Amino acid sequence: MAQFDVYPNPSPRSKATVPYVVDVQSNLLSVLPTRLVIPLSRIGLNAPIARNLVKQFAVNSESLFLLAYAAAPVDARSLHGKITSLHEASHDIVAAMDVVLSGV
Repeated sequence: MAQFDVYPNPSPRSKATVPYVVDVQSNLLSVLPTRLVIPLSRIGLNAPIARNLVKQFAVNSESLFLLAYAAAPVDARSLHGKITSLHEASHDIVAAMDVVLSGV
């Protein structure tokens, strides 16, 4: 399990609109029982602030929106079946989280 890996959404309730989640937690915290994840949603956010807050990525040829404002912890044991990694876009993901944390 590594930072910026993409996994199938472990929540049956939201899987239809959020097929995947991105693990954004630092690898230095791998001993914790939870991982901080950000949803990759089929539905974006239509607002002026969305330009810096919501990033768009392709996963399995599907265009999805990274909803940084909806980051949440999940049980680490529920994340399995890595789909891909978004490590090459880590700067975009961290920038979106910066908007959540600092408003900038």
